[in-house]
Amino acid sequence: MPDPSSPSPSVEGIASRIDTTVPHPARRYDYLLGGKDNFAADRESAEAMLKVYPSARMAVQENRRFLRRAVSYLAQEAGIRQFLDIGTGIPSVDNTHQVAQSIAAESRIVYVDNDPIVLTHARALLTSTAQGRTAYLDADLRRPREILSHPDLLATLDLKQPVAVLLVAIMHFIVDEDDPYALVEELLAPLPAGSALVMTHFTNDFLPPELAAKIEAAWRENPANGQGRARNAEEIGRFYTDLELVSPGIVPLAEWRAESEPQPRPAARDVTAYGVVGRKP
Repeated sequence: MPDPSSPSPSVEGIASRIDTTVPHPARRYDYLLGGKDNFAADRESAEAMLKVYPSARMAVQENRRFLRRAVSYLAQEAGIRQFLDIGTGIPSVDNTHQVAQSIAAESRIVYVDNDPIVLTHARALLTSTAQGRTAYLDADLRRPREILSHPDLLATLDLKQPVAVLLVAIMHFIVDEDDPYALVEELLAPLPAGSALVMTHFTNDFLPPELAAKIEAAWRENPANGQGRARNAEEIGRFYTDLELVSPGIVPLAEWRAESEPQPRPAARDVTAYGVVGRKP
């Protein structure tokens, strides 16, 4: 198990990579969750988003709840003990390793992100039960081969055993030019039967056309907010072409196995994202 008190060499020099004048999705997400690891540009961007999409704060909270439910299902009911969480973001409550290891202490988790702010919190993520293990990679989803061949990943996960790949609130930042389907296929290709793909993805399916157009325009017209691409249920289903969907399939994320959550559940138009889990046959 990595020693969280030891400095990680990958953290050295990251201050030069942090631009606090430009909003970043991870820091904006942190602000909407009520976190403190954000800057004025992130807060301004989030508040501008709330003016167009007032339920954005609810959406990110429900996204976090979905993560907890999906990891709990995979650890408790599917018996998976290895998790690859890509685009993990700034640590919050119910991080993947906390949920998985509370169910099975021997669970192993690798976190992946390429945001320097997230990297500064690596040591917080690298805490683990004595029986399990966690690791953190400074890497980019757009280069899956580098992730899968990284020495720290290979020292933490056994790719001959099932692995759950978590792509939570990240694929809508991967535009078509980056060939998102090929990226996911490359990530899953070396993993054995029983592995899983967990995804939440922004969609316009539940929005009135005029509101969907406003959100798309805000995304497109402000390059500082980063590129993005809403996808419909059919497009999201293409990521799961060769996988077996876990019931209830591709559904509004607030409704996925949410029987134990506070009722009534938020309306799909207020969360406007799908949640889905699939297993490799």
